[in-house]
Amino acid sequence: MSHLFYLSTAQRPVLDRAEGIYMWDRTGRRFIDGSSGAMVSNIGHSNPAVLAAMRAQMERATFGYRLHFETEPGEQLAAKVASLSPEGMEKVFFVSGGSEAVESAVKLARQWAVVSGQASRWKVISRFPCYHGSTLGALALTGYDPLTDPFRPMMVAMPKIPAPRAWLDGLNPDDPATGAHYAAMLEAQILAEGPETVLAFIQEPVGGASIGALVPPAGYMAAVRAICDKYGILLIHDEVMSGGGRVGRFLGGDLWGVVPDIVAISKGFGAGYAPLGAMVAQSRIVDAVQAAGGFLHGHTYAGNPLACAAGLAVLEEIERGGLMGNAARAGAVLKARLAALMQRYGFIGDVRGEGMLLAFEIVSNRKTREPLPPGLKAFDDLVERAYAEGLIIYSRRSRGGYAGDHFLVCPPMITTEAQVDEIMEKLDRALDGFAAAHAGLLP
Repeated sequence: MSHLFYLSTAQRPVLDRAEGIYMWDRTGRRFIDGSSGAMVSNIGHSNPAVLAAMRAQMERATFGYRLHFETEPGEQLAAKVASLSPEGMEKVFFVSGGSEAVESAVKLARQWAVVSGQASRWKVISRFPCYHGSTLGALALTGYDPLTDPFRPMMVAMPKIPAPRAWLDGLNPDDPATGAHYAAMLEAQILAEGPETVLAFIQEPVGGASIGALVPPAGYMAAVRAICDKYGILLIHDEVMSGGGRVGRFLGGDLWGVVPDIVAISKGFGAGYAPLGAMVAQSRIVDAVQAAGGFLHGHTYAGNPLACAAGLAVLEEIERGGLMGNAARAGAVLKARLAALMQRYGFIGDVRGEGMLLAFEIVSNRKTREPLPPGLKAFDDLVERAYAEGLIIYSRRSRGGYAGDHFLVCPPMITTEAQVDEIMEKLDRALDGFAAAHAGLLP
């Protein structure tokens, strides 16, 4: 009997070892990590250079509290992150995970408003659907009903606007008018709330798990930046999933040349080698907060030297191996192969994403985009069929948590085109089984 408990009671085999994009259980059965865990293992498993860097740091020190010591790995990693971030984003605050990074971003934004004489600003607008973390503060920003509904009485509700789901709404994502349409919803919400009360707008540049690798329509990102500037509102980019190189650039916002005020990163930033995340902020924000007495926030493991040594080695491996370029190239091949599945399976309604952050959504009617019956639990069924084939993929409900089904196919950035073939062979077999099992309900 296991004494652990998580989201599901489903039993899984015991992990024995992992290398590259592959993982083995104790029986010797091999799996392809087609989702990089939860979009974490960006550079694959058991990278020798990262393990060597961690061993070297373990011989020196595994912990040094941030109020007592500066550490070489922490300083070096912060400098590396600043060099990879947009101009002006030079201040880094380390955390242990994505929820902590988002909480840190929101609390820094609030402190900046207070010290700059704008204490009336406290509302953070986010989108629906979205996911920004599981702590109560981050959950208040999240738009995913099954996760938020039980805890609503414990949270301060934050305003939401619709995510720019052009495909679902029957709009052309390549038309700048579509981007302007969704951006106008942000301005309308700001005016409805009262601009003097709105602190920030938070968004995922390329959507994460809750919305399945959503890519914003043309013109949207620049329009959002302009609206935030117009009303003196901070723009926060949640790059917990899209950051770290997975989309072919270090940050997803780099794809559009849009510079936010604060960024939250994690997951692939540490690539699964150690719990690690970061908040990166513009110097003007941090300088104002520091001058007023300092950032009233912190976590015990912030800047842990072992985690920072791992993170620095991860970034060095990404640069040494040209992995951002590979994510773009191999990701384009994988996306094309996923899109080709639409010719075989009438229930695949959309394929979307950038680099190695990709997803496909299944429907009961491609023309109307009507989802499959929720009771079918397709989001779980297809994942289990893929798992039986030795392929790990990741799913969520695409319409806010209670309906719709999308699947993320996000292998590590080291994936080769030959390995894309292997992923697609296994996914094909899983889809064939799914189609046969539910033939009466599928188009």
